[in-house]
Amino acid sequence: MTRPRPVTQADYDRVKELHAQKLSRNAIAKEMGRSGKTISRIADELGLTFDRERTKVATQAKKDDAAARRAKLQVDALAGAQKLMGQMFLQGQDLQLRWQGERLQRARRRRAAVPGQAGHRQRHSGPRQHRTQAGRVRQATGNESEKSMLTDLREALINARKDAT
Repeated sequence: MTRPRPVTQADYDRVKELHAQKLSRNAIAKEMGRSGKTISRIADELGLTFDRERTKVATQAKKDDAAARRAKLQVDALAGAQKLMGQMFLQGQDLQLRWQGERLQRARRRRAAVPGQAGHRQRHSGPRQHRTQAGRVRQATGNESEKSMLTDLREALINARKDAT
């Protein structure tokens, strides 16, 4: 690696001359074949400063662009949330329709099970049993509070949908 070229009095004079021509630090560095850091050090020693107005304008433009991007992101996030809420309530309506259909089917089965009517089938009176995926038989819990909780949740979703529209 080559050693850096020492800074001479001619370099100081040239920086002062180019600075008087209103050249930027980087333009002076390019003109002299020196690094920007070297030019900054020479300018500091000479008490020279560079015009930072263009930097201020560029910085403000960057801040404005970032603020606009944040605002757009907020609008997009709200739109996405609104879309998801709409999907959630549509799914709630689908569930409501499905539950209504299931209730109707249960009511039809109950009517068909009334003794003396056509289609009556005798049900066994023992405990209800369910087959698991593994094929084992297990007793049904018959826990009505679980069913009630799901019904309450369904009704809350339906009411929230009504309130939202």
